[in-house]
Amino acid sequence: MIKEAIYHRPKDNFAYAYDKETLHIRLRSKKGDLTKVSLIYGDPYEWNDEGWKNSKKTMTLEGTDELFDIWFVEVKPKYKRMRYGFEIKSNENFLIYGEDGFIEKDPKNAHFYFCFPFLNENDVFNAPAWVKDTIWYQIFPERFANGNPLLNPKNTIPWGSTEPQFDTFFGGDLEGIINNIGHLTELGVNGIYLTPIFKAKSNHKYDTIDYMEIDPQFGDKKTFKKLIEVCHENNIRVMLDAVFNHSGFYFEPFQHVLEYQEKSKYRDWFHLRDIKVKALPEANYDTFAFTHLMPKLNTENEELKKYLLEVGKYWVEEFDIDGWRLDVANEVDHQFWRDFRKTVKSVKPDAYILGEVWHDSMPWLQGDQFDAVMNYPFTQAVVEYIAKDEINSEVFKHKLIKLLSNYPKNVNEYNFNLLGSHDTPRILTLCQDNKDKLKLLFLLQFSFIGSPCIYYGDEIGLTGEGDPSCRKCMVWDKDAQDTDLFTFLKKLIDLRKRYSAFGANGQFEVIESAKETNHIMYSKKTVEEQIIITINNSNSALKVHLPFDISKNESMNLWDNKPQKISEIEIEPLSFSIIKL
Repeated sequence: MIKEAIYHRPKDNFAYAYDKETLHIRLRSKKGDLTKVSLIYGDPYEWNDEGWKNSKKTMTLEGTDELFDIWFVEVKPKYKRMRYGFEIKSNENFLIYGEDGFIEKDPKNAHFYFCFPFLNENDVFNAPAWVKDTIWYQIFPERFANGNPLLNPKNTIPWGSTEPQFDTFFGGDLEGIINNIGHLTELGVNGIYLTPIFKAKSNHKYDTIDYMEIDPQFGDKKTFKKLIEVCHENNIRVMLDAVFNHSGFYFEPFQHVLEYQEKSKYRDWFHLRDIKVKALPEANYDTFAFTHLMPKLNTENEELKKYLLEVGKYWVEEFDIDGWRLDVANEVDHQFWRDFRKTVKSVKPDAYILGEVWHDSMPWLQGDQFDAVMNYPFTQAVVEYIAKDEINSEVFKHKLIKLLSNYPKNVNEYNFNLLGSHDTPRILTLCQDNKDKLKLLFLLQFSFIGSPCIYYGDEIGLTGEGDPSCRKCMVWDKDAQDTDLFTFLKKLIDLRKRYSAFGANGQFEVIESAKETNHIMYSKKTVEEQIIITINNSNSALKVHLPFDISKNESMNLWDNKPQKISEIEIEPLSFSIIKL
């Protein structure tokens, strides 16, 4: 038994409240080392003549990555408090593992064990229930549709007339979105994520000048209110993008600092390094990355904090938006986000708060800050496996297991799963224009746990390398759209809406993977239904056997709506099967 590899951390992703009466407990061990793990648990105050009273429950092997096994159990403590540890067995050894380490037998003393002090309902991770059933659609407003040419900025060029550059304006606006809501409802979208719409100098608007005003290029508050109304009438939620990590160069308080220097009342709103502030040739203040045009905000300053919290509240209160996506969220202090959550939720308790964090995000997902993060580790894993063929299905399986065990299950159910965004190359381009591979990616995305997001234009085959090419104008000429892709996505969305197990509610489990054939088979399961999905990411036909006896059951191929009578399935190259048991 490799004791050095055995790991548990209480009150984190390895021990957490799933709901107001249920605890989830995990244990990590070396891959293949342990043969059985049981949870020893009981109330810390229940004792008898033999000592502490406890019970045992067998843990299941939740998953295995390249190094570790992850064991899992669900338990409902009688009095909402629990001391617990683990009975662990290998082929050679038997040990008890608790907070004090390893021992050969149960000491019948609660103090040896790990502690979950009390299951307080306020501590349960609580994200808006509607998100699990939401299909997001990300819109970059400057490039979606030009609905009112009278709003065009100077030097606006004809729609889609050239490849975009960093400073190109095509005239996209809010009216353009309103005019094309039908495209989204036909697809089946019920959530829109808008990149920033506040007054700014650039075409991307991440350099905010005024957080309380719509950029004139996009319209005004009256038009925005109409957009919200039209969306809500069509059962579409709307999430805005805000940048509280940094402002734009022309943000009035920063201009005040540049003009009045050490006498400016706004000096402490920013992270300044010298008494005299200068932008060029090199900024002597903290910025986003190294661009002098985006000075970093000091969210620990109480006056600035009050202003930004009012921004968060204002757009929810006055316009009934449904959520905030928060740019560069990992560089802002945690206390600001705790106060931001309280402020926004006080106005709209079911508002969705989504952080842009590209890495392991557990510190932001404790229930006191974000409801979810943009799930870029998922993006990276599926792109490496299918789009780029950089890893085989076995390595891909390991990455998914690690990803899912990094967070509590109730966090995974609300994470924001994307294949690409305004910050990445177009997903079809990463697939080297192979639409069969793109379809496999869409299937993985829409059948995975969490809330999927389509980047505008991906549904009709837009291509493009990284910024600025990934921010092309949307193509509205039907003859130039890939209608086959659109129909494919529409069908996936319909499956997700019709079958609870297919989407965020289905428990995900890898059934098999093989690097030789490069296929992966996984299950999505609820109490009522089970769906088996097999992806053949190879250029050869594949025969697989479902590890279930389906001869006596009414199994169905959900893609062609035909009965599935036998366990053997033949799958064409770069194709898939979706079988409902």
